[in-house]
Amino acid sequence: MKKEIWFGLAILAAVVIGVFVLMPAPSQMTNGHLGLLMLALIVVAIMLGFPTAFTLMGMGMMFGYLAFRSQNPALAVQQTLDLMVQRAYSVMSNDVLISIPLFVFMGYLVERANLIEKLFKSLHLAMARIPGSLAVATVVTCAVFATATGIVGAVVTLMGLLALPAMLKAGYQVRLAAGAITAGGCLGILIPPSVLLIVYGATAGVSVVKLYAGAFFPGIMLASLYVGYIIVVAKLKPHLAPPLSAEDRIVVLPKYAESISRSFGSNVIKGLIAAIKGNLDPDAPRRMLAKQLFIALLPALFFTAAMGWTYRLVTEPVEAISTDVVEMGTGFGNQDSQPESGGLQEPEQEGGLKEPPAEGLKEPTATVAKPQPAPVAAQAKAVEAAPAAAPAERLPAPLGYWISFGIGIAGLVIFYFIFTFARLEIFKMLLGSFFPLAMLILSVLGTIVFGLATPTEAAAMGSMGGLLLAAAYRRLNMGVLKESVFLTAKTSAMVCWLFVGSSIFSAAFALLGGQEIINQWVLSLEMTPTQFMILAQIIIFLLGWPLEWTEIIVIFMPIFIPLLPHFNIDPLFFGLLVALNLQTAFLSPPVAMAAFYLKGVSPPHVTLNQIFLGMMPFMVIQVFALVMLYVFPGIGLWLPEVLYK
Repeated sequence: MKKEIWFGLAILAAVVIGVFVLMPAPSQMTNGHLGLLMLALIVVAIMLGFPTAFTLMGMGMMFGYLAFRSQNPALAVQQTLDLMVQRAYSVMSNDVLISIPLFVFMGYLVERANLIEKLFKSLHLAMARIPGSLAVATVVTCAVFATATGIVGAVVTLMGLLALPAMLKAGYQVRLAAGAITAGGCLGILIPPSVLLIVYGATAGVSVVKLYAGAFFPGIMLASLYVGYIIVVAKLKPHLAPPLSAEDRIVVLPKYAESISRSFGSNVIKGLIAAIKGNLDPDAPRRMLAKQLFIALLPALFFTAAMGWTYRLVTEPVEAISTDVVEMGTGFGNQDSQPESGGLQEPEQEGGLKEPPAEGLKEPTATVAKPQPAPVAAQAKAVEAAPAAAPAERLPAPLGYWISFGIGIAGLVIFYFIFTFARLEIFKMLLGSFFPLAMLILSVLGTIVFGLATPTEAAAMGSMGGLLLAAAYRRLNMGVLKESVFLTAKTSAMVCWLFVGSSIFSAAFALLGGQEIINQWVLSLEMTPTQFMILAQIIIFLLGWPLEWTEIIVIFMPIFIPLLPHFNIDPLFFGLLVALNLQTAFLSPPVAMAAFYLKGVSPPHVTLNQIFLGMMPFMVIQVFALVMLYVFPGIGLWLPEVLYK
């Protein structure tokens, strides 16, 4: 029998033995103990292979009936059925869940557009001089593609077909190659638009928009740690990740580029300008050369547009609100007298109202009551004089802007100094693979994070973008569309049934009093918020071994979340820690699904144990990233605080 099966059976036996040891005698059992028994049985049933959603519903209905029967046996069946209907209806009427099928549909369309092959090839050529360039390009490709699709299995499978043979052919260690693919493919769990964050937001009642904004920098941090680890390993032990050979770095140039390179050197800008002037006939029309020059100048044009927009933003004059308020102060009585004149001119109040202005409010009454047209004329003159008297004077740009501008200019000078025709071809490959995905991702996430659209609206826009992207690459046909819709329906049905089952299960657990027993036990430990947070994350980390993230979110989050207010823990911050922690659910044996996805497409000599061992260093990196996020919470909370004050 395989070691993984023995490991799973050992955990299963530990759960069963723990239930029998810790549970009281049947005669002393209360409803709360039945709730804890239900929780243990759920874990056992899932580990035995029963479907999670229907197991949750079955256990919830069964133990819910026991809870209602202890109160009123005559109505137990009716109340149990009512509970099932009410919980199912409340889940299906949740607007947040509408975005799940739309994001999944976008992911499947992007996957079918077959951009990942072009993306991987262009990235590994662009990073050829970096140690461990193939593995680094693999992680970056996985991060970009996982962000666009959010489907872990699809990313790991496709990268296993593309990157694993390339790395093994280049002499990479099997463990390092497998670890880079599985760890990079799992980034879609954390980096928005993540289905996990939507499920957690719906379960915990936390804004999905804030979760997306909060998970952005932790996702980048984790991907950067992966890349840093690969570079360090490749630098210290080059035999584990050999550099690319000269043959693999060769980029085939068009004829015009070779001709220009021989005559004017390999610099793109100098050569193209000389060729356009007519100093050389490179067998290419000037219109095509001008197009190549425009493509080469795109980084400079983008930098100019970005800095110009930033300059307008940072130098925008502050509106003179205080001046307007002071001027309106003289007419404040005018405002009061106009809307409230009907009430102030009552016969009995007139006499009393005229006496106070005679004593202390002489000047205001004179301006308001005496010359009635005067304020109107003054306002007209002020309106006429406003454009000339108050020009829009921009503020001076801050020092940070000029420092950024100088660094950008220096970077552009260096970039164009080393910008050869070979790099131009790589840049065009990136334009055709990386930038379309980047634009799709930024358009979806940008509209969500900046409040221009709800997650559901942004997901609909992303689905349309996926359709356009697949059509642009001539991959959109009836077969692709039919398969994407079918897979989307299948995934969405699974998530919705999970929500229905977890809702029924949570209700039964609360009815039995299991939540109260756990709350009392945790509070009796008198832990500090730090101790509780560490305990919760350790439990979630251990649950990631036998269970998947969907089961952990829908079963155990409703147990942890009611305890958060007692320890003054922000549910948003807790959700970010959980999302980062649950990366381990796909990388921890024996239920490391990423390992099984990779094993299904890897060569026969790549064993499952090698894949598991390759994932271990990346699991350590995940734990380190979790500690970093806890010690420096601003990594996750800074962006939501800035955007949603």
